[in-house]
Amino acid sequence: MDGDKRLMKGAEAIAEAAIRAGCRHFFGYPITPQNEIPEYMSKRMPQVGGTYLQAESELASINMIFGGASTGARVLTSSSSPGLSLMAEGASYLVGAELPAVIVNIMRGGPGLGDIAPAQADWAMMTRGWGHGDKRYLVLCPSTVQEAVDLTGLAFDLAEKYRNPVVVLGDGLLGQMMEPVVFGPTREPPAAPGWAARGKPADRPRVIIRSLYLDPPDLERHVGKLFAKFAAMEQSEARAETWLCDDRPPVVVCAFGTVARIARTAIARLRADGVAVGLWRPITAWPFAAASLRAVADHATQLLCVEMNQGQLVDDVRAVIGDRAAVSFWGRSGGVVPTVEEIVAQLCALASRRGAACP
Repeated sequence: MDGDKRLMKGAEAIAEAAIRAGCRHFFGYPITPQNEIPEYMSKRMPQVGGTYLQAESELASINMIFGGASTGARVLTSSSSPGLSLMAEGASYLVGAELPAVIVNIMRGGPGLGDIAPAQADWAMMTRGWGHGDKRYLVLCPSTVQEAVDLTGLAFDLAEKYRNPVVVLGDGLLGQMMEPVVFGPTREPPAAPGWAARGKPADRPRVIIRSLYLDPPDLERHVGKLFAKFAAMEQSEARAETWLCDDRPPVVVCAFGTVARIARTAIARLRADGVAVGLWRPITAWPFAAASLRAVADHATQLLCVEMNQGQLVDDVRAVIGDRAAVSFWGRSGGVVPTVEEIVAQLCALASRRGAACP
């Protein structure tokens, strides 16, 4: 039923949101902590006349995504951190061939096989180094299951708008937690666009999907075209949220995903004790919401980046802020989740260095 409210696990809600956005083709390979996405798709895709295929590996699944996207279909794959490493080459091909696709990464601890606990250590990979060559991906970072549902639908629209893969970047907490969500109307799969490879009708030229350009000037022109598109993304698609910043607090926490939710509780606790702290949360990892962050630095003298890694978002914050404000970092890694008490202690340490009272 359209517009219905359900209690759902994050991973399953993402899968249902993709179906309601018109996705009818899923290719993937199981890996914890996102296994509920392919499991859910294996049940639901036959019910909606779609295709579910468990590939033999992440290498295979990303190339199946390439094939499905080439026909103009809305396609989805999902994995977790090590699986995304294996998909890197195919993802670069998607960008080079200008193919829309949605790719979900539910992050886990690393490096290596690491563990299956939640982490946020793929920020740098998703925003900088995922695959070879000059390229960018739109990367959306939900912090609640409802936001994951909303951003999954948006991801398909943005992928088609820019003919570029879009990543939904969550962590093991988001994938496994259960929350109430409301789904919007179900959309039918869109008609195949003119650029899609769907045979050769008599009324149009043959369509060839490729990322291979053997002549260097041709490739340079193509890359220039891609970067004009990326510039349009930076201009129009950067998203961020500020919370309790209207009174221009001198201390602001920078956090994304589920860690931002833990930070909210810590901030609310300190606010109740009269300590002025706010939150800045990027919703897009890329494009990075630099203008929004600079506005925060107009009043904040101390920024604390809190992450489930050893410091990745903090690099972007420092690059944008420069000497406008002092930027510090605190985080946990290896799948250890920061606690409210730990974040409160870090913020109190900052407050005391500023000479402010902190209970």
